[in-house]
Amino acid sequence: MTKLSVNINKIATLRNARGGNVPDLLKVAIDIQKFGGQGITIHPRPDERHIRYQDARDLKSIVYTEYNIEGNPLERSFIDLVLEINPTQVTLVPDANDNLTSNAGWDTIKHKDFLTEIVQEFQRNGIRTSIFVDPVLEMIEGAKIIGTERIELYTEAFAHQYGLGNKKGIDSYVKSAVLANDLGLGINAGHDLSLDNIQFFYQNIPGLLEVSIGHALISEAIYLGLDNVVNMYLQKLK
Repeated sequence: MTKLSVNINKIATLRNARGGNVPDLLKVAIDIQKFGGQGITIHPRPDERHIRYQDARDLKSIVYTEYNIEGNPLERSFIDLVLEINPTQVTLVPDANDNLTSNAGWDTIKHKDFLTEIVQEFQRNGIRTSIFVDPVLEMIEGAKIIGTERIELYTEAFAHQYGLGNKKGIDSYVKSAVLANDLGLGINAGHDLSLDNIQFFYQNIPGLLEVSIGHALISEAIYLGLDNVVNMYLQKLK
């Protein structure tokens, strides 16, 4: 079974835009799990422009499914935060501090020594590790050498090609998944997966353990819920 972990960064972005505590990040996390979500993902950045470090701490007592914290281990503050919270999983992502969102996987060959040290530190503390990678066979082989338990396939390229009608865009992901399975690596995936493309991706990727979806899911929740909320207001105004 493939688990759905919901990235709630966008909830924090909306909250921070106005100040205060609306929407309530913790209540959203509780509700997602109550509605059947099998995990909560956050990606705190050093400028705390969406998820704040205190959010990460507060969520520890709220998340009873899988708690996945993404981020760049180049920042010691991120490493210390993860060690303090001790989530189910840490996903290592090589994004620069000023990136709007993640846009590339790790070069697991170039950064082998650094990533090996970081992975071992987290594993010594009982935290499952996942490395964000492009669907490139050499990078997956490199991840295996590093010793991570899982990889997360960066799926933006697939989503873009699928949106253009090119279903062959999944081919490199299928090959990557087959290799990962052969190497004994667990497979996660995320970035630009949506209601439009998730089923096709899921049906074609062998051994897919988890998808992490945020921007699309939150946007779709707004669209699919607008009718209900608008009519609730209209009823109040009668």
